[in-house]
Amino acid sequence: MSWKIEGTYFESCNCEVACPCIFLSDPTDGQCDALVAWHIDKGKFDDVPLDGLNVMLAVHSGGNMAQVKWDAAVYLDERANAKQKEALTKVFAGQAGGHPERLASHVGKILGVASVPIKYTAAGKQRSLSIPNIAEVSIEALEGQGGAEITVTNHPLCIAPGNPAVTARSKKLSYKDHGKSWELSGKNGFFSPFQYAA
Repeated sequence: MSWKIEGTYFESCNCEVACPCIFLSDPTDGQCDALVAWHIDKGKFDDVPLDGLNVMLAVHSGGNMAQVKWDAAVYLDERANAKQKEALTKVFAGQAGGHPERLASHVGKILGVASVPIKYTAAGKQRSLSIPNIAEVSIEALEGQGGAEITVTNHPLCIAPGNPAVTARSKKLSYKDHGKSWELSGKNGFFSPFQYAA
């Protein structure tokens, strides 16, 4: 078994900018509710192509994310066929190794895995994602000195190792599923390219 995927990712959560969780500090409000989204520009799992597919993870941690196990719900692109869904599940559930295995080690409970229509948009300083009746999130990069992007590099709790994370603020973060309901704006966001392989 060998696989490699690359593309863009973004996340948004209920913490203030910039989320202290990435530094292994406690969440702003004592708990962290986050949506994490990936768009695969190019990818293959053995001989199964994964180009153009999207994945989203909804995460809740009741405390310090490095110490308290996460509840997580997985959403797979409904355009994926059976082999592609199996491959995406293995990768993002951490069963196929690589960095997703490390991320999955923080998960204590899987709330569910669903195949849904996912619209993922990356344009300039903005990132957005929507899943009908479940999630809607949009973030925009913050301006730093001279209008440059504000980035965080080499943080210990990292979705996309090796890539500086651009710091953003949410315009909207809405999620309703598995008995959870979040309606937020003006909170933390990050985005960057990603590359995973094993």
